[in-house]
Formats: sequence, structure tokens, C-alpha cells
Amino acid sequence: MLLGIEAEARDPLLRVVGPDRAQQPIEEEAPEEFLAFVLESETYAVPIGAVREILKIADVTEIPRAQDNLIGLINVRGEMLPVYDLKQRLNLEDAPARVEGPNDVSRGSRVVLLKDPEGDAGILVDKVRGVVRLPLSKLEPAPSLGGDRRAVAGLGRQDGELFILLDVEQALA
Repeated sequence: MLLGIEAEARDPLLRVVGPDRAQQPIEEEAPEEFLAFVLESETYAVPIGAVREILKIADVTEIPRAQDNLIGLINVRGEMLPVYDLKQRLNLEDAPARVEGPNDVSRGSRVVLLKDPEGDAGILVDKVRGVVRLPLSKLEPAPSLGGDRRAVAGLGRQDGELFILLDVEQALA
């Protein structure tokens, strides 16, 4: 259940939407906005407040001996930011993508820059779908799945479509 601040540590969905939003009475509930994007054929979403900006893929500087899901660094107006490939972390691919620039990804691919207390970072997505508004009372906790799916905070549904909600901190960990 999405009630109580003490439940935040146990419930990753509360980390995504925040305990203050989860405690609002249902009759006064305003939908929460999420940025929806596609990884492989699945639709994921992150809270719109966690998004810094959306960029076309630029030249990527590879980092030797970096963790597998780190694609490299991109220059954003003089600031070097890491870009991650979440597909391997979410068990969507066996090996990370090798991306050196715009020619190595599809035309619709984007880097979604996310705000993170440990430093902003980007994630490579196949396509940005746009902003969706999901009522908090309709969000479901993440199912127990095998593998490393800690980055999945919960599920949202709208008009028969499933949105997999990501915990930004866990996704970038």
C-alpha cells in the first residue's frame, strides 16, 4: 500500500513518486506526470521531475575498463556526463551497445538526461514517447521477477498500455 512515510524504505514506488504525493486523498488526486520512452519493445517511464533534458545522440567518448553498462561520456555544453545503456541491466540484451556517435543508433534514439544526487547522467533510449499522466492510485508495485530488476519501481496502465516505472537512483546505480 502507498501509505506512510516509513514504508518508503520498503517500497521503491514511493521513492519514485514521493511519500507526500502518495498520501494525497484519492478524491483530490491529480495524476503524476512521467516521461515515457521505449527500450526494445517495452515502454518505460520516469517521473518528469527527474528529467533534466532530452538530447539527440552526440559523439561519445569511450571510457576504457568502465562498467559494462556505461556507454561513455558526452559533452553537454562543456559538461561531461556519463551515458548508460539500461538494456543489459533490465535483461533486454545480453551485451551492451557499442555507441560512438549518431551513426551507431537508430534515427529516433535519444539520450534522456536524468537528475541524480550523485551527478546527472544520461540513459540511451530507442524512442521517446512523450509525457503520460498516471493516477497514483492506479500504480501497481513491481512484480517479483528473476534477475536484477531493482530498477523497476512499479507499473502503470493507461488505455490498455503498460508503463514500467523506473527508480532513477537504482537504474543509474
